[in-house]
Amino acid sequence: MLFESQIRDFKLLLPWKRTEKRKKDLRELMRQKLRVQKAEDLQAWSEAVINRIEQLHSFRHAHVVMLYYPVHHEIDLRPLLDKYKDEKVILLPVTHRDHIELRQYIGKENLTKGHYGIPTPQTATYRGVPDLVIVPGLAFDKDLVRMGRGKGYYDRFLRKLGKVTKVGVCYDFQISDDVPWSLHDVRMDKVITPSATYER
Repeated sequence: MLFESQIRDFKLLLPWKRTEKRKKDLRELMRQKLRVQKAEDLQAWSEAVINRIEQLHSFRHAHVVMLYYPVHHEIDLRPLLDKYKDEKVILLPVTHRDHIELRQYIGKENLTKGHYGIPTPQTATYRGVPDLVIVPGLAFDKDLVRMGRGKGYYDRFLRKLGKVTKVGVCYDFQISDDVPWSLHDVRMDKVITPSATYER
């Protein structure tokens, strides 16, 4: 009986294992695609995404915006940091062992290398809730499903925020026909690429 129950439990896990395998394969595919892109193309595409973000009603009217510091060839939103730091409260995520902390960006001179070598503001923890969150990802689909790097930082963080506007950003080649989805994954409200804006 014990052996039969173990087989039954294993069969119940199979869909989850298949989803994780598909995620792993898609992550590797996207990493390969990112590695072969030209730096000048990535910069031009990032500028196109920035232009689209600035046209968003949710960005123009937001007082508190969470951005991110780009790593691993992510869409580079750094021009927004200094352009809007005196007009809006610009927040950057700081990763810890199992969670994200928010800190206000006040200038390059206030950054030091943090976890994973990511530049981190040396300001106090921000205790409020952002009006808008801009989220990087390795892949998205047109149903606004996001796939990150597998650590789960953003999914845990976004679930705690509740009904905050969430906008994913990526390159056009990172839009997949069908991103594997798990119950803990958080969908975006919009996804912006250099050439399109997808929304619900």
